[in-house]
Amino acid sequence: MTTDVVVAEGLTKDFGKVHALTGLDLRVAAGEVHAFLGPNGAGKSTTIRILLGLLRKTSGTVSLLGGDPWSDAPDLHRRVAYVPGDVTLWPNLSGGETIDLMCRLRGVDAGGTGRRGGAPSAYAARRAELIERFALDPAKKARTYSKGNRQKVALVAAFAAPAELLILDEPTSGLDPLMEEVFTQCLKEVAAQGCSVLLSSHILSEVEEVADTVTIIKDGADVETGSLASMRHLSGTRVEATLARPVDLAGHPGITDLAVDSRPVGQHVSVTVDDAHLAAVLTILAAAGPTQLTSRPPTLEELFLRHYAPTAPAHPAATR
Repeated sequence: MTTDVVVAEGLTKDFGKVHALTGLDLRVAAGEVHAFLGPNGAGKSTTIRILLGLLRKTSGTVSLLGGDPWSDAPDLHRRVAYVPGDVTLWPNLSGGETIDLMCRLRGVDAGGTGRRGGAPSAYAARRAELIERFALDPAKKARTYSKGNRQKVALVAAFAAPAELLILDEPTSGLDPLMEEVFTQCLKEVAAQGCSVLLSSHILSEVEEVADTVTIIKDGADVETGSLASMRHLSGTRVEATLARPVDLAGHPGITDLAVDSRPVGQHVSVTVDDAHLAAVLTILAAAGPTQLTSRPPTLEELFLRHYAPTAPAHPAATR
């Protein structure tokens, strides 16, 4: 029987007259990577702060690893690793000292790093591996680090020792694409070992690569939850074709988002087709002499924009 490591039901949070959460339902199953998506102001960070016991809910129910995030916070924090999107470090500690301190707070024996001879501990070996992979200089003082290097310190600390749950709130903020790839690989590794993950991210390609389940949040409430496969099934297949002869798909059953670009000879057609009518639409397109035809499931970005496009800013995928 699957145990949920995060459960929120009807969760609300008010800041005076501002309703940050308006009845959020969220469940993260043990061992899954669960992506939490929404733009700035949707309520993601508020939810995460409630889960960490940094904010107290207004109403609803919430549990973390079977405990109460507010009253059981000290015990729960030993079982959870957290990486925010903007890391603040102790300025006079080095990166290595900070990593060790953060791991000690989770109950890890960070002694015996192997620097004085002898075999390093499992923690020390893992720490050294991650420092190399993230290209971090652990001897520098935290006050000298760039934003990206501060993120690296928090990520190394999160991945260096086992945790039952990783809570990641825009964890790759400030990292270059190479380091984003290192993060993705590390996340896959710990997920394969059974660690549960709640990942809030605006990098949709990152989410597509690692997430088992996605929850989309809007105005403080969840609007869609499921696997990417199930969401794409509901959304149909995106088909694009360059045709030698024009076709008329307007009014054809099972299609949405039809866009037609007429050309001197033929046309270019882009359309979303539900599974029940895909064969019929492909037959029509094939009869029109396609010179190019592609079909693919909708991207996570397209699924996301389905909920936000009517009121979204110009580039909603880049918001938080």
